[in-house]
Amino acid sequence: MTAFRTLDSADVSNKRVLLRVDLNVPMENGKVSDSTRIERVLPTIREIADKGGKVVLLAHFGRPKGRDLKETLRPVAAVVAEHLGRPVGFAEDCVGPAAKAAVDAMKPGDVVLLENTRFHPEEEKNDPAFVKALAENGDLWVSDAFSAAHRAHASTEGLGHVLPAFAGRTMQAEVEALAHALEAPKRPVLAVVGGAKVSSKLELLGNLVKKVDILVIGGGMANTFLAAQGKAVGKSLCEKDLLDTARSILETAKGAGCEIVLPVDATVASEFKAHAANRVVSVDAVGPGDMILDIGPASIETVKAKLAGARTLVWNGPFGAFELEPFDTGTNQVAQEAARLTRAGQLLSVAGGGDTVSALNHAGVADDFSYVSTAGGAFLEWLEGKPLPGVEILRLR
Repeated sequence: MTAFRTLDSADVSNKRVLLRVDLNVPMENGKVSDSTRIERVLPTIREIADKGGKVVLLAHFGRPKGRDLKETLRPVAAVVAEHLGRPVGFAEDCVGPAAKAAVDAMKPGDVVLLENTRFHPEEEKNDPAFVKALAENGDLWVSDAFSAAHRAHASTEGLGHVLPAFAGRTMQAEVEALAHALEAPKRPVLAVVGGAKVSSKLELLGNLVKKVDILVIGGGMANTFLAAQGKAVGKSLCEKDLLDTARSILETAKGAGCEIVLPVDATVASEFKAHAANRVVSVDAVGPGDMILDIGPASIETVKAKLAGARTLVWNGPFGAFELEPFDTGTNQVAQEAARLTRAGQLLSVAGGGDTVSALNHAGVADDFSYVSTAGGAFLEWLEGKPLPGVEILRLR
């Protein structure tokens, strides 16, 4: 993070600090059902407040088309206050008289959450007049929402053009973790890429084969690669229109000196449901009525052996249908081995993406990885090698 402005160089005392956070948390029956994203931004909120800053929280929630109180942030303010252990005020708008009145009433150390920035369509358009309206309530801008950094919106990028801009502690940790994993990693670097479809991760695979030493492909996308090698995959998920693309990725990897690891055996069943009758077969013996739902024991041991020789791990996507027992075995066992090596100091492990976080939580090891990103799209775009507008604006120029 040497090329970025962080809170280390920000004077926040008695300043109005517009702090962009990610509070787009899952809700069930009007209650927050997972507060992970809230917990991630607490250190930055506390640090600014403890240094005498006036913390003005900016966030979006859902995808409202204009002002829609079904997407209000009001109930989230109470949960932030509960986790923070101090009061959090709430303003009915993020610009205009309501926002100004709430901010004007603040004392050093106070925290206020402004209403959903996406109630204004100008937010997503990064409209200069809207940026200016937001900026009127702040003396400086701190971004702690890496998960929204792939969007050039008013509150995630635009404010960096009109106010002094700094990275919050969560943003700083995320960028540092990813830099250690891909920009200046300890080698060998092993990447696990799983999930359902090759089509959704083409750019990711294309970038990783040039950057990592070993690429382990799992999940439904492995079936497409197996089919590209002429193997039968039965009723398994497979993108038959992408077989040439898969072969091209394999060739690119060979030219880049990247070893591709595909399953050598699989756990198959005839139906997609928990505890379905299943058996382990070689990938050369998948029958026409079989569905590949997980990697088999020989594949698990192969991946563990590769992990033992690696120094850096980047993980995006599960090995199988981890949400259905017993097809969570491959993901669980590899994740637990990666966690063991991380605890032993032998491996730097960075993981991210919605399914990946769920899978690591399911395996009980999310806290043992070096860093687990709560970002979905931003994490993926970073791995694809794309510059993120909300990160680029924080760079020292």
